[in-house]
Amino acid sequence: MHPQPASILVVDDEPDLRTLYELTLLREGYRVETAADIAQARQLLVHNRYEVVITDMRLPDGFGMELLHDLRKQQRTERCLVMTAYGSAENAVEALRAGAFDYLTKPVDLKQFRAVVASAIQGTDSVLAPKASTARALPARNGPTALDRLVGNSQAMQNVKTRVAKVARGMAPVLVRGESGTGKELVARALHESSQRAGGPLVAVNCGAIPEALLEAEFFGARKGSYTGATQDRPGYFQAAQGGTLFLDEIGDLPLAMQSKLLRAIQERSVRPLGATQEEPVDVRIVSATHRDLAADVQAGRFRQDLYYRLNVIEVVIPPLRERREDLPDLCRALLARIAQESGTPAPELTEATVAAIAAHPLTGNVRELENLLHRAVALGDGDELHVDSAASCVGAATAAPTTSTALTENEPVPRDLQAWLDEQERNILVRALQENHFNRTATAARLGISLRQIRYRIARLNIATPGDTPGDHES
Repeated sequence: MHPQPASILVVDDEPDLRTLYELTLLREGYRVETAADIAQARQLLVHNRYEVVITDMRLPDGFGMELLHDLRKQQRTERCLVMTAYGSAENAVEALRAGAFDYLTKPVDLKQFRAVVASAIQGTDSVLAPKASTARALPARNGPTALDRLVGNSQAMQNVKTRVAKVARGMAPVLVRGESGTGKELVARALHESSQRAGGPLVAVNCGAIPEALLEAEFFGARKGSYTGATQDRPGYFQAAQGGTLFLDEIGDLPLAMQSKLLRAIQERSVRPLGATQEEPVDVRIVSATHRDLAADVQAGRFRQDLYYRLNVIEVVIPPLRERREDLPDLCRALLARIAQESGTPAPELTEATVAAIAAHPLTGNVRELENLLHRAVALGDGDELHVDSAASCVGAATAAPTTSTALTENEPVPRDLQAWLDEQERNILVRALQENHFNRTATAARLGISLRQIRYRIARLNIATPGDTPGDHES
């Protein structure tokens, strides 16, 4: 007899998101029921048992945490995943301490969503082990290697490939620099796959997505009883990457206090989990990445100089797409082939006119923006060819944004309330940058040259409404 598929309850008040999550889970072979609020969820829980309950943090009739408390009071076995569009450290810590298996920050990346659900069903450690929202062990791939998937025959990309192949053979730390969307994680994977550590794990960590209150436990692990709700020992990122490679993405977003602890772990090649009395030896190769100018951050006191020199033993710089536009035809074909494989449909033929239309676009989001543009062009187009009109319409939609002048005209009086005027100008600039980057906060931060934390702070301070509860919005 075949085992019964796992049963999952999804609680979210947004109909489109409920449907999206339901279809995603059904395609994975799970049984799924949905509820729009706490009252409906409680009725279903009275009559049914589930392996996993996935709930939004904020619902029309209360907080999703109430369901989590219900499950704990009734000593039920469902593992609970909490989703929040607000992404605050307080929400994350509250959920974990209350017994949540894991949390996800909206808008949820569907690949990460599937990975966290699978982890919950299998019962693998998740609370302080690397989680899909901030870190994941990247699976081995069949087919082309990561080095093969660094597409481009321009001299700039040939230089990158040559350097990666040469650097991979050693054990020295590597710093990968490049704008958002240029493929820094792909370079990290290529370094790992081409190294002597290819048989070990590659654990990727998004340093800008970890709540500050959890940083030390996430990186170094925790002992049972070291904090409220810690019912067992939990490994950290260093332990999860033992014998392999630890990829620290957006390393420049780490706060200074955590930078000093990371430096010590790298220097001593050992970590001390929260609540432990002794150090644990770790054997990992560090590959870090950033879109920031870390040397400038060192001068400004935002990044430790000793950590910078420890991480930047060897540097790999990825050129932005605007500096290698001759690679566009090959990149477009490779991306269209991937889109076709994922959708199970034939890849449309790429015309020269379409490539020319795409080449005229600024592509500030680099390869990531190009892939999103092609996804939209395929969805909007018809026939066997990818025509210029479908791509051009996507280009126009991506760049359309109201223009705003932030300068005073010659006859315009000086504002009476200077701070209010400055706030309004800052708000207009930030809204426009968010629109240009499709409300991708990570890309917006890179475009404006500030950190993801600063973007979140400004959005909250200036009371900017963003489509955080829609499937198309995302931070990274």
